[in-house]
Amino acid sequence: MEFQDIVSLNPAVAATPLDERAKLGAQPAVPLASKEMRTPITGFTFAGLSAELAKMGKEKYRAQQIFFWLYRKRVRSFAEMTNVSKEVRAFLEEHYYIPAPTRVSLQVSREDNAQKHLFRLTDERTIETVLMPIKDRLTQCVSSQVGCAMACGFCNTGDMGLMRNLKTHEIVDQVIEVARNYPAEIVQKFGDRITNIVYMGMGEPLHNLQNVLDSIDILTHPHGFNISHRKITVSTSGLVPQMLELGRRSKVNLAVSLNATTDEVRSEIMPINRRYNLKALLDGCRRYELGPGRRITFEYVLLKGLNDSRSDAQRILTLLSGIPSKVNLIPFNPHPASPFQRPELPEVLAFQKYLLDRDLTTTIRISKGPDILAACGQLRSKEALRSKHAERRARESVQ
Repeated sequence: MEFQDIVSLNPAVAATPLDERAKLGAQPAVPLASKEMRTPITGFTFAGLSAELAKMGKEKYRAQQIFFWLYRKRVRSFAEMTNVSKEVRAFLEEHYYIPAPTRVSLQVSREDNAQKHLFRLTDERTIETVLMPIKDRLTQCVSSQVGCAMACGFCNTGDMGLMRNLKTHEIVDQVIEVARNYPAEIVQKFGDRITNIVYMGMGEPLHNLQNVLDSIDILTHPHGFNISHRKITVSTSGLVPQMLELGRRSKVNLAVSLNATTDEVRSEIMPINRRYNLKALLDGCRRYELGPGRRITFEYVLLKGLNDSRSDAQRILTLLSGIPSKVNLIPFNPHPASPFQRPELPEVLAFQKYLLDRDLTTTIRISKGPDILAACGQLRSKEALRSKHAERRARESVQ
C-alpha cells in the first residue's frame, strides 16, 4: 500500500498532508547515524547466512554454529564463539557485527510485572517492546515499524505517523536484547527462552511484510530461537493483499483488527477501511490459507457507546459466518491522545456472553502493563516523537 492510499480522520495525523507524510516516512533521521560499515549479522535468515558464507568459501556447517551462538547463547561478540575457528571468527569480525540496541529505559508494571523496554536505534529513532509473563507463557510484543501509517483513532502509535520500517535485524534484536536481560525470576519460571511472540507493537506488520517474514524465519528456525509457528501471531489492521501473501508464505497465527461492524464506524476509527472495506476484508479472510484446526483471531477493541451495543454483537455473528474464527475482546485502554472511553466490565461481560451463547469462541484480553502505557494500543515513543520533530526542524532550516 502506498502512503497516498491512506486517508485519515485522525486530526493529529490528518493535519500533515499525505505527500508530506510520504516524504517523512522515506527520509533518514537527521541525527548522526552509526558509521558502522559492516553488515548486521542478525539480519540474515539461516538460508541467507549459509549462502553468504558459501560465497566466501566457508563451510556449510558454520551457519549452524553461528546461529547457535547468536540465538541460543545470545553472545555479544564473535570472540565468544569458542567452537568456531580463529580464522572464521576473524573473517566474521571483519565483515559483520552483532547489533546491540541501546536500552534507553525499562519500566516494570506494579500490577502484573510486564516490562516495557525503550530501545534507541542507530539512527537515533526509538522503539518499544513489551515482555509479558502470563501464567505458563512468556510472551513478547515486538514492534515492526517506527510509528505507524494506519492512523487508527484509538491507537496511541497511530498519532505518530510512520517514520520508517524496521529492518529485519531490528525486529529480531528486540527479542535477543530483552532475552539477554531476563531477570532471575523470569528465568526461574520460564527458562531462558521466549515462548510466544506477537507482532502487535508499534507499526502495521504487513506494511513491512518482507522484513517481518524474514524475522519470523529467524525466530522459528531450529538452530535459532526455535519458536513454533503456532506460538507466533501477526496482527493486521486489514491490508488484504499482504494478508493473503502472509498466508501463502508462513504458517503463523493471524489476528485481524475488526473493531467495528459497519463500514461507517470502521472508516471513522480505522482509515484503512476506506481502502479495504468490511466486505473486502472478510472475503480475504475466507480465502486465507489456514492449516487444519487453525482459526483467525478477530480483535475487537470495545469503545464505550460506539461499537459495544447488542446490535454490534449480532452483526459480528453475521460478518464472521463461514470463517473459522474466534473473537478477542479488548476493552479500550485509555491514553492521553484519544477521546474514547472504556466500557464498564458488566457491559464487556454481557457482550462476551451474547457471542458465547451462540457458539462463537470469545475471550477477553487481559491487557498487560496499563499503568506504564504498555497495553494494547498504548505504545507511543516520546523519544521517537522528539526525533521526528527534530528532523522536521532540521529539514526546514536547510530549505
